[in-house]
Amino acid sequence: MRITLALGLDMALICLFAAIGRHNHGETSALLGVASTAWPFLTGMAASWGVLFLAVRRAPLRVRDGVPVWLGTVAIGMALRNLTNAGTAVSFMVVATVILGAVMLGWRALAGRLTRPLISEG
Repeated sequence: MRITLALGLDMALICLFAAIGRHNHGETSALLGVASTAWPFLTGMAASWGVLFLAVRRAPLRVRDGVPVWLGTVAIGMALRNLTNAGTAVSFMVVATVILGAVMLGWRALAGRLTRPLISEG
């Protein structure tokens, strides 16, 4: 259940990033438009999740495991955007890296904080 929720949260945050970006640039926020912007990053996220899951045999639920997922999401996403001539301006790469890092690592940090015992034993 936690894995499904974590995977869904990463996907939702990537789609939200795409939708906000499209809106800020005056583009349609229709489902197909958001999907056309999000798919390279969703592909990168799925590949990164898969590699990490196979390598360490656990879901990337912690911040330290989320770092390679975040970086893989951005790197593969940008590579796919470049291959499809979708645009990889330096400013977009910086914004995508910072925003996706903040949200993909942020929810992991928050979840880790909320699931720790409030009073340490010992």
